[in-house]
Amino acid sequence: MPDGFVFNSESVTEGHPDKLCDQISDAVVDHLLAQDPCARVRAECAVSGAIVFLACRFQTEANIDFARVARKVIGRVGYRLPEFSPQTCNILTSPRALAPDPNAGHKAPGGVCYRGISNPTQVTLFGYACRDTPALLPYPIWLAHQLSRRLTAVRQSGEIVNLSPDAKVQAGIAYKGCRPRSIHSITVNAHIQSEAPGDERRLNEQIHELVIKPVIDPLDLAIDKQTRITVNPEGFYQGGPVHHSGLTGRKNAIDTYGEFSRHSGKALSGKDPQRIDRCGAYAARHAAKNMVAAGLAERCEVMLSYSIGRSEPVSVFLESFGTGKLSDEALLKRVRRHFDFRLGSILDNFELCHLPSRHPDGFYRELAAYGHFGREELDLPWERLDRVDILKTALK
Repeated sequence: MPDGFVFNSESVTEGHPDKLCDQISDAVVDHLLAQDPCARVRAECAVSGAIVFLACRFQTEANIDFARVARKVIGRVGYRLPEFSPQTCNILTSPRALAPDPNAGHKAPGGVCYRGISNPTQVTLFGYACRDTPALLPYPIWLAHQLSRRLTAVRQSGEIVNLSPDAKVQAGIAYKGCRPRSIHSITVNAHIQSEAPGDERRLNEQIHELVIKPVIDPLDLAIDKQTRITVNPEGFYQGGPVHHSGLTGRKNAIDTYGEFSRHSGKALSGKDPQRIDRCGAYAARHAAKNMVAAGLAERCEVMLSYSIGRSEPVSVFLESFGTGKLSDEALLKRVRRHFDFRLGSILDNFELCHLPSRHPDGFYRELAAYGHFGREELDLPWERLDRVDILKTALK
């Protein structure tokens, strides 16, 4: 690793067109699973201008009004513009039944999946954790998410008026070796709904005082004279579906580790958790996070590789990047011993198919913006440090 480098990661607010599509897709998943925990669903959304297109493939007897679900998400995100709102947008749907599920005969009477069900797809997944932040996420993506969430908060509270739901943030962190040393840069692009004289300067001041300062002040890394902070560096930012198209699954890096670690490239949103490319990503993160929290490594990446027709991964690999207290081979043995990566086991251990019925406002929709990992405000089963004690015995 070089002695020093700068790494940038991006986050976007929930009104970004891609994230709007992710939330609509996951709202469909929530709605169906809340009625039928064994429902299978693929929901993909696209938005451009005032047109929303929702393609859904599903296997369930649950009822759903796809257009109503989409309009509810659009309103909740905060789009109430004449050119795009829950009332004015046109929603096109293409619902179709999925082919019969080969695992349908493996469901227990209560809807819980048996641990031996086979995997219907192929994918290689990655889970990552590090000591950079309290959430055990890389600093750039963690800071970018903090800033984008703060942008949404000041918009919803009215502290900054005329803010559109669409904004994006880039956070740059300067590293010394493998440790974050300083905040190199922060770039904010925020769409305001009016462009009166003086608005650009006022927005710049408000974002500095109401967004950046409250997020940065409590951190261990501070802004110094070398930190570059820019707001709308190319002038007024034109955001929202009227200006940019959106598509489900197009923000994989934002959903995972901000490109600091590898990800599968597979979309996480819009799929029921029986898809291994979704639940396997959660299982890999769970293993990596518990390894780091147990003090076995400062940084840890867990790779899971799955093939069609097999319930367990064909390959499990671990990399500690030279920070492990034991050899990577020894750490991998402990991962294999204490984590079960079979599809059915992941579903059972995390109760993934039953979570939407326990969260009336939606569970997976909450993940569709601001990342699927490190969400300390949510009680996510794959973020729990429930294997730390047993893993610590590896050091005794």
